[in-house]
Amino acid sequence: MEQVKYQRSALYILISVFFFWGFVAASNTVLIPIFKAKFNLGQWQSQLVEFAFYIAYFVGSLIYFLWSSRKGDPLNKYGYKKGLTIGLIMSAAGTLLFIPASSYNSFELFLLGYFIIAFGFSLQQIVANPYVIALGDPSTGAHRVSLAGGINSFGTTVGPLLIATALFGSGNSNINAQNMELTQVQMPYLCLGLAFLLFAVLIYFSKLPSVKNDKKISSGNKVFQYPQLVLGMVAIFIYVGVEVSVQSNLPALMEDINFLGLNSKDSVHFISLYWGCLMMGRWAGASSAFGLKQKWSLTLNAIMPVVAFSVVCFINVLKGSPMQDLLNFWPFVLLAMIAFVIANEKPAFTMTLFGSIASVLVIIGMFTSGITAVYCLIATGLFCSIMWPCIFSLSIAGLKEYTNQGSSLLIMMIAGGAAFPILQGALADQLGIQFSYWLPFLGFVYLAYFGIAVKKTLLKQGINFDGESK
Repeated sequence: MEQVKYQRSALYILISVFFFWGFVAASNTVLIPIFKAKFNLGQWQSQLVEFAFYIAYFVGSLIYFLWSSRKGDPLNKYGYKKGLTIGLIMSAAGTLLFIPASSYNSFELFLLGYFIIAFGFSLQQIVANPYVIALGDPSTGAHRVSLAGGINSFGTTVGPLLIATALFGSGNSNINAQNMELTQVQMPYLCLGLAFLLFAVLIYFSKLPSVKNDKKISSGNKVFQYPQLVLGMVAIFIYVGVEVSVQSNLPALMEDINFLGLNSKDSVHFISLYWGCLMMGRWAGASSAFGLKQKWSLTLNAIMPVVAFSVVCFINVLKGSPMQDLLNFWPFVLLAMIAFVIANEKPAFTMTLFGSIASVLVIIGMFTSGITAVYCLIATGLFCSIMWPCIFSLSIAGLKEYTNQGSSLLIMMIAGGAAFPILQGALADQLGIQFSYWLPFLGFVYLAYFGIAVKKTLLKQGINFDGESK
């Protein structure tokens, strides 16, 4: 993909789309306990919500890959604006299915609605991620994707709170998953669908710069000749899997009397904190997108987690959440600040460092109890936060005319978000909810390994992201 002149206005328009992806993905967790109660589902069955949502990324990206392999890159033919617009309209159509699904108490229609929403998201992501990287120097592309990820994480932070407020009312409401009516989900998701349509109009009439690949890609599967892409595909599959699975199983963990003994309504602020952890890290990683001098960029890396943590707390104050549960989390925020300074904006090293820290946190979470275990598992979000932009930028480095194909394959691997919750739910039914977290632990171990392996691979090709000699 060609590099275009950096335009902040174009970047800001593009990264706004990232908000919707986060808002919906995080809001799924609020509805999972509701569906579990209303449809009498087991833990693994309740995770079909995540499965339907994330498998749509696989299907949409697979269709794109097959099309581009046989008939040429459709985005070069139809343009990025049309791709984003069509994707948003598709997602809006998915929200309409929540009306018959809730009216007829159909779990299957809810799943289909989630599938269509995410199918539209898959097209949007294929366009937006490489486009953001192309708006400037590829070596700093991870920073721009981090900025977009910060917007995404703001959506994941406010999404559960807004959806929970719309469904359950205020913090003093007596409504819970057992006695609420499914028709209460209609209005929030209709409003979301309207937002998709309004933003589709904004994208269509905006003046985004043209980005194209001048070279035609060869038919077949030559994109797989790049080992960094193959390593990255596995990494994206595992990364999305652990990010989604850790939090989607948290409500069940927090219901356990050995932990917090909270129902789904009263544990929403912890889910918001988890997604807020991703926002903290992504806001820190985004500081370099503004072209600041290194010392100022590193300073922002250190203080931005605190700023984002304050935003999370403020949002929860407005919601009426118990603040002590959030404020006691500050030692983990301090740990993240130190880790970001040590990582020093090196994508491959960041993967190894953050994957290792997250692995240790999961182990502690499995072998402790109460609030300590919950905090440790939530804190993995701090170290997941920056992984997506690191993996994405490292994986498409040097792909040239195969960049869009590579992007579609990486987006396809978001299917990890479909597989991991189901697998962890099945483990929970057999081993108990706490020890089901062996699956995320193994995932984080691979992500730490990815940083080492992809660095060696890129250095062999003369591509250096971490600023070290071959």
